Amino acid sequence: MALWQGRSRRKITGGRYRNHRGKRKTEIGREKQITVIGRKTMKMVRTKGGNLKFRVLTVDVANVYDPKAKKTIRTNITTVMENPANPHYVRRNIITKGAIIETEKGKARVTSRPGQHGQINAVLLN
Repeated sequence: MALWQGRSRRKITGGRYRNHRGKRKTEIGREKQITVIGRKTMKMVRTKGGNLKFRVLTVDVANVYDPKAKKTIRTNITTVMENPANPHYVRRNIITKGAIIETEKGKARVTSRPGQHGQINAVLLN
């Protein structure tokens, strides 16, 4: 079944909106692509206008920015330490934006969206 991203048929108060038209193909969403730790695999998705989105399905390296040294280092990801999106994602090593990952350089917070950007960027924590 498709995900529909159009306006809800219910108001906040619980009343009903009467639709002036049906659903449109442009309002269909896509299933969530979960990024986990592993050898890098990607998926290309065609978007509206013929553009491409690169989704990371599995990844083992991240671009980590060190604010003290003001340098970006490419380093291996060891594990996921914390994930505010869902506490169960830690157990399954799922990486989303805002997740805290353990790298060879230390703990880092993910600043990119792996399902949208096609790479993992992170900022080193103290």
